Amino acid sequence: MSALFLLPINDKTVAGRIWVKRVALIVSMVAFALSIVLWATYDSSTPGYQFVQSYTTLGFCHFHVGIDALSLYYVVLTALLIPICLLASWDNVQSRLKTYFAALLVVETLLLSVFTVLDLLLFYVFFEAALVPLFLIVGIWGGSATRVRAALLLFLYTLAGSLFMLLAIVVIAGHVGTTDFTLVTLADFTSQGQHLLWLGFFVAFAVKTPLVPFHMWLPRAHAEAPLAGSMLLAGVVLKLSSYGILRILLPMLPDATHYFTPLVQTIAIVTLVYSSLATIRQVDFKALVAYSSIAHMAIVMLGLISNTLIGIEGGYVLSLAHGLVSPALFMLVGGVLYDRFHTRIVRYYRGLVVYMPVFASLFFIAACANMAVPLSLNWASEFMALAGAFQRSPVVGVLGASGIVLSACYTIWLWSRMVGGAWSPYLSYTVDVTRREFMVLSPLLILTIVLGIVPTVIIGDLHIVITPLLYTITPL
Repeated sequence: MSALFLLPINDKTVAGRIWVKRVALIVSMVAFALSIVLWATYDSSTPGYQFVQSYTTLGFCHFHVGIDALSLYYVVLTALLIPICLLASWDNVQSRLKTYFAALLVVETLLLSVFTVLDLLLFYVFFEAALVPLFLIVGIWGGSATRVRAALLLFLYTLAGSLFMLLAIVVIAGHVGTTDFTLVTLADFTSQGQHLLWLGFFVAFAVKTPLVPFHMWLPRAHAEAPLAGSMLLAGVVLKLSSYGILRILLPMLPDATHYFTPLVQTIAIVTLVYSSLATIRQVDFKALVAYSSIAHMAIVMLGLISNTLIGIEGGYVLSLAHGLVSPALFMLVGGVLYDRFHTRIVRYYRGLVVYMPVFASLFFIAACANMAVPLSLNWASEFMALAGAFQRSPVVGVLGASGIVLSACYTIWLWSRMVGGAWSPYLSYTVDVTRREFMVLSPLLILTIVLGIVPTVIIGDLHIVITPLLYTITPL
């Protein structure tokens, strides 16, 4: 609905283009302010959903919305990133400006709907509907001639995976008679039925995470997407799978989750090691950040399926931390550097600290957070996720900790290769970070550090909603 504010504006004139940007930014800032009001008025001591609204006039589904702590922080993260993405794209988009900004606002609406609906069918509808504007953003405003191929991979991979989720939802609706989250959680499924339903949902979430071997769409989509598309993909879209696991797999299908935990742990470890090694070999810095995102989401997966309070909370908070740091990295390399030098090849860059000391400092903070240095939110959450994985299986915990070493390898290499040394002869003289770019990066990095120092701001709200997700393993 927010995109409707842009329809009367003519973006063919200079004044019209300015008004398109201003109206889109104001609308997104209003949404962010409302999300802060939700956070401020949310009662973390009360279990269950809050701010619940129900509309029963629809015949094909129960339009039921509400939030708890699991959805609250994803809502705030989404509402925060949209105005940041708009500012990041302020001067980058020259063609179809109104359509581009409207697409970003539509994506925001659909993502917020995913995190607030309390019905399985509507969850699937909005889960898939978000693909349409993302497909257009990558396919129309992408960075090269292969953007259409990247957009098709994004669309087809996720659509194909989600078809299994749709089949599972149809089976649940036929068995239970409803798709309401609360009622489905109370339903009783046979052991074999749980296994089949779990596999249907897991395939969809594995593609969206993504896990090996369903990961090939992500590096291509990130590399070809415009800046705002890359920031949204890394910051919010990948979190749909984490939210789905917490909202569907753990509470609705606990027996199947326990049964398939060794399989998921194995896939997550393979994904972590493979994507980390692939990251070290990348020469395109957007692809490098994309592969590092896959590695971090593998650690998130290890925490979410650990069946420990510290592990699940760590996996959840790590997904939020990744939603702050990864967009900052894309802004630094895909925004600040690419706008100036128009190349994504790492080998062309060297000695950026000479003419861009502020950029070098911001890049250093983001790099430290990316490799989970203490005092960053990534460190606190990654430690919790790996601790939970270790409690569940010491072997898995040790193998998962290898990601710490590998992330340090590719992050330190990237920063030292691009920032240190003498000024590269392939680069012309340039200016440092502008005020707009600094405004884009500041909230992401400041939140990463502040929440890393006091992570209890988030963790304190999670105990009451995550504790019921723990299941008891009864020995045979």
